[in-house]
Amino acid sequence: MPAPGGPAGGGGRGGRFKGRPAVLTALAVAVLLTVGGGVYLTVGGGRGEPSRAEPSSSPSIDKGDGKGPGVGPDTYDPNAGIKPGEAKVWLRDNEIEVAGSGTSQYGPWRVGDVVVKAIATEFTAYGAADGQDKWKIPLPTRLCAVPPTPTADGKLVVGLKESGSDSSHCTHLQLIDLATGKAGWKIAVPAENAYDSSTEFEIAISGDTVALARSAVMSGFSVTDGRKLFGTSKTDGCTPSGFAGGSRLIGIRNCFDPKDATARGQSMVEELDPATGASKWAYKYDKGWTVGRVLSVDPLVVAAHHEDRKTWNITAFAADGKVRSQSAPGFGVSGRCNGFGNAGRFQECYASVADADTLYIGAGKPATTLDTEDTNQVVAVDLNTGKERWRTAEQPKNRTMWPLAIEEGRVLVYVSPGSGAAGSVVSLAPADGASQPVLQSPAVSAGAASVFFSHSVRTTWAGGRLFLLNGWVYGPEPKKKSRAILSFGK
Repeated sequence: MPAPGGPAGGGGRGGRFKGRPAVLTALAVAVLLTVGGGVYLTVGGGRGEPSRAEPSSSPSIDKGDGKGPGVGPDTYDPNAGIKPGEAKVWLRDNEIEVAGSGTSQYGPWRVGDVVVKAIATEFTAYGAADGQDKWKIPLPTRLCAVPPTPTADGKLVVGLKESGSDSSHCTHLQLIDLATGKAGWKIAVPAENAYDSSTEFEIAISGDTVALARSAVMSGFSVTDGRKLFGTSKTDGCTPSGFAGGSRLIGIRNCFDPKDATARGQSMVEELDPATGASKWAYKYDKGWTVGRVLSVDPLVVAAHHEDRKTWNITAFAADGKVRSQSAPGFGVSGRCNGFGNAGRFQECYASVADADTLYIGAGKPATTLDTEDTNQVVAVDLNTGKERWRTAEQPKNRTMWPLAIEEGRVLVYVSPGSGAAGSVVSLAPADGASQPVLQSPAVSAGAASVFFSHSVRTTWAGGRLFLLNGWVYGPEPKKKSRAILSFGK
């Protein structure tokens, strides 16, 4: 049943952005074309037209949607008209030259008093409270692997290509210390076998281990010094596909029938010892099921989908790998949260969080494609039974709800702009979903927040602040801005 009251009137979490323009839905493409080909979802606030009483050469008003002039007396201010109690916003545009088709952004990572993002050629840190430049780290070659989360002390190990070419192979690992803004050790990744060559890695960090999968093999290295910890060239018919990291190291494999090369494979989930790569336990899905996302590492909750049956499921695992529950949800989620049409990057869902017994996930009405764009409510799923505990009332059109974190016993949720309202953060009671307001951004900031296209935006909630990162940006232009990162909070 809907939670009493639902989210307050004004008012997710988690890789590579797979929803590039070439694979956007027809509706999204139509929206993009309407606003000139940028990755924009304009919900209110386009280019302002001159008043009838003014000459036609009057400057247009910059409403934050990336199409205004960005200079002069009408420069966009996301805090214009801010009211008492509203959270102040800061906004930064991409200022790095990139190819005309744009490039992915990674992060954001909050470390101390800075928030960090990365594009293919550079890491950039901003002051978390005000968005001011803090430091930059240019990269010698392009990124080809970025783990979703760093170590507890802010160390990130990324994959680098052997040259500046997009088609070059992923050959090196590089340590980036997000706390100090300095690059550390760099090593060449030794080949596990004669076929070990790839243009990208699937990568995750757990404890002091960075694990990477590619070309049906995997390796593990020490985050501290780059020393190799483990590797594999024998897969026993189950080839490594990727990892999920954090407090545990979770591996995903594809298993094939050695007697029938044409048969469908099976997906396997296992927990690995980060120090040795040894499997602690493993679980195989039935044939036809594909692991799409790891929605939570501890407790372990995994989403898988069956393309032929047009269905998906949620499996909750106990600490020893036994299945606590497995259910076919009666709601839909974004493809970023069940993996449909979005292969790899197994922790790419930014709309789910879990406590010991409940998963909270951004949801909407089921769709025939298994990819629902309107995740306009939050559903709570009992991990012991797989049944829904409650769901919030639906938000108005164009407003999405993404669970961010669980703090002080309540679920924090980002509610995106839409229907004339700006973005906000609300908290939900775990027992019934009853909501309370936490943060409200100024009305004028809706224009800027609305260009963070929901199929690519990445979020972080830390220290009482929300950070929204555009997953795809374009190079700077004189009269067109590519919004890169936006934040509001305490």
